Amino acid sequence: MDIRPDLLTPPATGGGERADAARNRAKILAAAAELFTGRDPRAVTMDDIAKAAGVGRGTLYRRYPDIGAIAMALLDDHERALQEQLLGGAPPLGPGAPPAERLAAFYAAMVELLDAHADLVLGAESGEARFATGAYGFWSAHVRALLVAAGVAQPDALVDVLLAPVAVEVYRHQRHRGLGSAQITSALADLARAVIASATR
Repeated sequence: MDIRPDLLTPPATGGGERADAARNRAKILAAAAELFTGRDPRAVTMDDIAKAAGVGRGTLYRRYPDIGAIAMALLDDHERALQEQLLGGAPPLGPGAPPAERLAAFYAAMVELLDAHADLVLGAESGEARFATGAYGFWSAHVRALLVAAGVAQPDALVDVLLAPVAVEVYRHQRHRGLGSAQITSALADLARAVIASATR
C-alpha cells in the first residue's frame, strides 16, 4: 500500500512563530476547547472565544477565520496520530494485515476518534466541508489503497461510499438511536469484509 506522508495534515504553525503569537495561539485553543466541551462548536461564536482567551478580535481572525478553523486546529493532533498509525503502526491498523482486516481496523479507530471528539469533528468537518479537509483526503487515499491492494476493479467508485458510515452526522444519528460504539464497530467490520469479498470475486 502506498500512501504519501505529504497527505498528512500540515502542522498548525510553522517553525518561526513568535513567542507572543505562540502564547496567543495557546490561549485561543485552550479557551475554545473549554467552550466546545459538551457543546456543538457551531453554537460558539468567535466573540465568545476572543473574550474567553483575552485576545482581540483582530488577533483571533488573523489566525483563524472561523469556528471551523479553530475546531480543525484542535482536532488536528488527534487525526495526525491516527494517520501515523495507519502509515507505520502495528497491524491490522498499520501495514502487514489483509486489506479487509485493515479496513475493519480503520473503522474501529475512526469510531474511537468520534467517541472522543465528535463535537470537534462536527465543528470542523460537517456537511460539504468534510470533503475539503486534509484528513478526508488522507482517509480517502488510505481506503483507496486498501481497495487496490485487494484487487477491487473500480476502487474510486467505492471510496466515498466506504467513508460515508464514519461521517460524524451518521455516527451521532446512530448513537442517538441507542447504538453503542461496539455495535457500530462490529457492523462496520462486517461491512469492510463483505464489500471487499464481494468486489473481488
